Amino acid sequence: MKFVLALDQGTTSSRAIVFDRAGRAVAGAQREFRQIFPHLGWVEHDPLEIWASQLAVAREALASAGAQPADVAAIGIANQRETTLIWDRTSGDPVGNAIVWQDRRTAELCARLKAEGLEPLFASHTGLLLDPYFSATKLAWMLSEYPGLRARAERGELAFGTVDSWLVWKLSGGAAHITDASNASRTLLYNIHTRQWDEKLLQVLNLPRALLPAIVPSSGEVARTEPQFFGAALAIAGIAGDQQAALFGQRCVHPGMVKNTYGTGCFMLMHTGRKAVASTCKLVTTVAWQRHSETDYALEGGVFVAGAIVQWLRDGLGIIATSAEVESLAASVPDNGGVYLVPALAGLGAPHWDPAARGAILGLTRGATRAHIARAALESIAYQSVDLAEAMRHDSGIDVAELRVDGGAARNDLLLQFQADVLGAPVVRPRITETTALGAAYLAGLGVGFWDDPATLDRQWQIERRFEPEMSPDRAQSLRAGWQRALERAKQWAQP
Repeated sequence: MKFVLALDQGTTSSRAIVFDRAGRAVAGAQREFRQIFPHLGWVEHDPLEIWASQLAVAREALASAGAQPADVAAIGIANQRETTLIWDRTSGDPVGNAIVWQDRRTAELCARLKAEGLEPLFASHTGLLLDPYFSATKLAWMLSEYPGLRARAERGELAFGTVDSWLVWKLSGGAAHITDASNASRTLLYNIHTRQWDEKLLQVLNLPRALLPAIVPSSGEVARTEPQFFGAALAIAGIAGDQQAALFGQRCVHPGMVKNTYGTGCFMLMHTGRKAVASTCKLVTTVAWQRHSETDYALEGGVFVAGAIVQWLRDGLGIIATSAEVESLAASVPDNGGVYLVPALAGLGAPHWDPAARGAILGLTRGATRAHIARAALESIAYQSVDLAEAMRHDSGIDVAELRVDGGAARNDLLLQFQADVLGAPVVRPRITETTALGAAYLAGLGVGFWDDPATLDRQWQIERRFEPEMSPDRAQSLRAGWQRALERAKQWAQP
């Protein structure tokens, strides 16, 4: 066998990449799908569009690689996390649209649970915060709002899952209703210490146990595809949430190793080994992956608006025509000119968790130009990442020795150099930046023996460029102090 097929099902598009034994991307395909916004703060996807787009790009990638079914050792799946689906176990039809991780419709329910003093219970059992971001309150909302759904769920007629579960169900022709431990740990229903669904939390939210998928390891064959899809039954042998898959693809497999993905948002994860480290800094504790009955954990912080601020400069302000222009525009000035941009367009994520924060541009003078605003926008991504790194250092007691980066904005050299400067640690960009798909491929390939052992994968990981800190510590500290002042002025802005 020559290849592993990675399915990377993201928030705005479905992708598929074929990797060879050397860890090289041989072929790939990508297809966007609709974003549905029924009400302010609501975000939905059509599950059938997700499925159709993912199957189409998988077939396209295999065809582009010239791969026959016998050439494919296994399929690995990485997926947008927390997005919540329910479907009929008999027909396989979804009962409605998927509620996306970005959706905020359950904010009132989360506030009520907090007011009842239940957040410590959820945090101690799941490692997560009581926030609409996670799956459980979305599931509770669907059962309450869709007529007749709760009764059908209690009769065992329905299945709940995150996107990985949905894809495996469809690929297996309904034979497998499963999720891996990394995705289960994002639901607010999984006990990260017992590594089982938590009966107490199910009772609190009044959720029927019959809805839930079986929990399986992240690596190892867990299902097979229906032959009709690819011409033969292929092994599904790797599953992980997209950020955990990226951590594995970056080979951050030892305690203290950190990766940061610069996408629409920003997700930083620190591997903490076989220990679930509780956070006192509003980070979340999550399962990184589970292999050979061993569970690895991570601390995670998510920034809501990272690369999206560049899209806003393009579409909202119109100061750039394409996103790629931002680097040259920002580089046309030597510094930010005292301008700070707080990109709280959707509130602030970790470590602040302030939904009432709003975006702000501060420090403007007559000398400020669109170049200073562009530079401030890029710098805001780095400042937010430093805030996460500092929270991780506080929680884990480990300094960030180096930061491995990936995602679309990781191609921006100015951003990465500034990141190294204000972090005070090297920033490392690998040769292969498709680390989410690569991590899914690695988990699947290890699961079927396509790769012999993790050391083989460590040897494949190579540096494309290393950015060393060049700024003086005093200058970096001064800039970060300015960021903190700007941040305080943006917080709680929307409160009465």
